[in-house]
Amino acid sequence: MNARLLLLLLLATTLPTFGQQTPQQLADAELPSLFTIYKDIHTHPELSTQEQRTSALLAKELKAVGCDVTENVGKYEKPNQKCFGVVGLIKNGDGPVVLVRTDLDALPVQEETGLPYASTVVTKNEKGDDVHVMHACGHDAHISMIIGVARSLAKMKDQWHGTIVFVGQPAEELGIGARAMLRDGLYTRWPKPNYALGFHDKADMEIGHIGVTEGYTSANVDSVDVTVNGIGGHGGYAYRTKDPVVLAAEMINQWQTIASRENNPIDPIVITVGSIHGGTKHNIIPDEVKMQLTVRTYKADVRERVLAAIERIAKGCATAAGLPFGKMPTVNVLRDQFAPATYNNPELTRRLVAVWRKALGDQNVEMVDPTMGGEDFSEFSLLPEHSIPAVDFHVGAVDPSKIADSKKPGASPLPSLHSSKFAPVPEPTIRTGMVAMTAAVLDLMKK
Repeated sequence: MNARLLLLLLLATTLPTFGQQTPQQLADAELPSLFTIYKDIHTHPELSTQEQRTSALLAKELKAVGCDVTENVGKYEKPNQKCFGVVGLIKNGDGPVVLVRTDLDALPVQEETGLPYASTVVTKNEKGDDVHVMHACGHDAHISMIIGVARSLAKMKDQWHGTIVFVGQPAEELGIGARAMLRDGLYTRWPKPNYALGFHDKADMEIGHIGVTEGYTSANVDSVDVTVNGIGGHGGYAYRTKDPVVLAAEMINQWQTIASRENNPIDPIVITVGSIHGGTKHNIIPDEVKMQLTVRTYKADVRERVLAAIERIAKGCATAAGLPFGKMPTVNVLRDQFAPATYNNPELTRRLVAVWRKALGDQNVEMVDPTMGGEDFSEFSLLPEHSIPAVDFHVGAVDPSKIADSKKPGASPLPSLHSSKFAPVPEPTIRTGMVAMTAAVLDLMKK
């Protein structure tokens, strides 16, 4: 073999194929189409467990890039509920299995962003009440990103090998969608992944940046229903009643002492009363008040202790108010809606941070603190064993000038996730998430 031919062979094995496209180039090419998809999803949001149109759109797009797609994946605990999970499988020879997940659902929020494509959707919730619906958590951006990732990886098959499992997960906002898909055989009907990857837009991080946390990154989430019983009567003769409104107020105040007086301050907890309802008229003391709580923790023992303290304090307040035993409050922890804390495998996190710094630039990759937000993406790593290495990373979604303005004295804070005014800057948010996820998958599955 002559020296010239040997040199050519060596170059062929060490250099990328001429004309080989990068994740950045593919993201730029796909962005106009993905923005159109984003606006469509944003204009047509669907509540948790109702994501029929959204899941069909994702399934169509995954089929278009050659995925083997299965729709209506998932089994909820309520047998009459249809689950709109989507699984798209793309195989490219032998190699690792990587799961890439997006969530699908929107929230019961009336949009106030003023966007030309703002949602005006009103639908029935599970109780049959009319509610406004909005993508106030950015899941519309996530769906657009995963479609872009699928398109890119389908065009880059010469750079990776193995199997990618694209997952469109419903009901993330209720914390039940991931479990429903696993219950329906996600890891038995399809290949069990060697790695699981997810992303979520971040309402206080600038566009072009991503953020990631080693270890625990989001909290345990418990939903708790509390019914405060009383003895109703005339508002003018309150002494003849046992007022559940006053009693509920006392409970709310006392629950906050769990954090300040019963808990080690280095173990974060949050107890928020998100809903409270009681009474019908100015001068009538009702028989009951209903409250809905969200409880956030990290450690398992802290979680159990906090939930027990909520019930103990509720019953203690009722006893102190003189309510009879038969009128004790009921505290119902919705175990089926529990979402465990999300844990980013440290070794995998460090590996991907190096990949992202190369793909996005050192200055655009931030190591961020854990949050008390919740994410049932955690279910895909099979907690508590963490047997599947997983990483869920943040994607910046805010114009840096708005971040700067929000830090000025007297300025209004940035709209948070779940706010009626939250609106990511769509094109750069989608592009950054798409580039970061594509680069991560390519590294995990490189030839």
